[in-house]
Amino acid sequence: MGSLETTTPSSPLFNPLDLDDFRTQAHKAVDFIADYYASIESRPVLPRVEPGYLRKTLLPQIPPTKPTPFESILSEIETHIMPGMTHWLSPNFFAYFPATVSTAGFLGEMLSSSFNSVGFNWLASPAATELESIVMDWLASLLKLPHQFTFSGSGGGVLQGTTSEAILCTLVAARERAIEKSSSVTIQKLVVYGSDQTHSTFPKACKIAGISPSNIRTIPTSVDTEFALSPELLKRQMEADVAAGLVPLYLCATVGTTSSNAVDPLGGLADVARDYGVWVHVDAAYAGSACICPEFRQYLDGVEKADSLSLSPHKWLLTYLDCCCLWVRNRDSLISALATDPEYLKNRPSESGSVVDYKDWQVGLGRRFRALRLWMVLKMHGVTNLQSHIRSDVGLAMLFERLVRGDRQFEVVVPRRFGLVCFRLKGVGEGLNRRVLEEVNRTGTVYMTHTVVGGEYVMRFAVGATLTEERHVVAAWEIIRGKADELLMGEMDSL
Repeated sequence: MGSLETTTPSSPLFNPLDLDDFRTQAHKAVDFIADYYASIESRPVLPRVEPGYLRKTLLPQIPPTKPTPFESILSEIETHIMPGMTHWLSPNFFAYFPATVSTAGFLGEMLSSSFNSVGFNWLASPAATELESIVMDWLASLLKLPHQFTFSGSGGGVLQGTTSEAILCTLVAARERAIEKSSSVTIQKLVVYGSDQTHSTFPKACKIAGISPSNIRTIPTSVDTEFALSPELLKRQMEADVAAGLVPLYLCATVGTTSSNAVDPLGGLADVARDYGVWVHVDAAYAGSACICPEFRQYLDGVEKADSLSLSPHKWLLTYLDCCCLWVRNRDSLISALATDPEYLKNRPSESGSVVDYKDWQVGLGRRFRALRLWMVLKMHGVTNLQSHIRSDVGLAMLFERLVRGDRQFEVVVPRRFGLVCFRLKGVGEGLNRRVLEEVNRTGTVYMTHTVVGGEYVMRFAVGATLTEERHVVAAWEIIRGKADELLMGEMDSL
């Protein structure tokens, strides 16, 4: 064979995984992260930058031709990236829902990344597949899920990235089941159901799955049901749809809605859905994790009548993003809807039917070794500590609730069940409440968000950041009350 000639000058051999460099730089990276966590409380929770700031400050505008020293990169992260970060791990972050972390979760992520497993089927990584099946059964046991939701039953569990994926996968499974059941059923006839409190990811998943927007039913809730979905209203809507020649397909019930932490009555809703052959999915993304505590398990009552359940440990079980657990009652329904079997992936274990191929439980083919992270959280922390963690956060939310109720100027708008308190100034309109929130967030010390429930603008105070302590909750309340007093005084002075 002839030699390959080149006119380029000789240069040192490129080694993208030099182990000496890896060891040195990884230690520096861990130190950088630990220092960040140690200083995070002193940083503004919300960034004080304008849109486009990074393109203006991060020079040059083209990628470097030659390597940049690692120390210089860390310096640039501190100088350019950090000013634009919203610090979700700040103990003063009370917005949205928490994204929790832990030493075990971080180490699990490091180890998972180090293997770089692409475990699309059993053969591609037997350990990754089997650990995932085991961990999902572990959590099913902690949540006291029915036997059918485990691998020793007719179902089983899979780790998705987010609730969006879990809903999409089960929606496609429901769609295929309905169409295969009757030749007269077309996708144009299929109708899906949620409430006005159901997460916005639901209608998005429906559109991706081919459901007509006109067939997405958003059933109103009210303060009378504490913003939970009414089985009676659901039944009326399904009756009307059937009378119109449509086919009820899928119900998304929620345990712990994003706006107000409302809990839908799973048993009653499932009873209605069963009469119409509707797939029932339970979205417990945030509050489901609390149900590992016996005193909160009641909120999952009725799940035994559901077809699927999802919850996200990255919200409240210290696992870092991303990690969403999905269990199904009948794994065959999910697999038949999502399975692929190209020649280049055929192998004896898969063809034997004795193994799990998780590529057939999700939208994509490749998948991360998320199970290692979740397994390490369970192993290193143990169930007792995880339960204590949940209870501590709920206790802090109860403290904040007492502070609000103890001030005559404020009111709690909906019942507090978990770590979320929805509240507002009494006797004033949306404008003043909105201004209070804006002024609080402008301090940089606290970050909250808002919602609208029952037509009323309310502030949301969500406790759960890993580093949050009682002093942070008390300090946040003092800021909220102080800003409210300033604005109310200003309103009085202007009269």
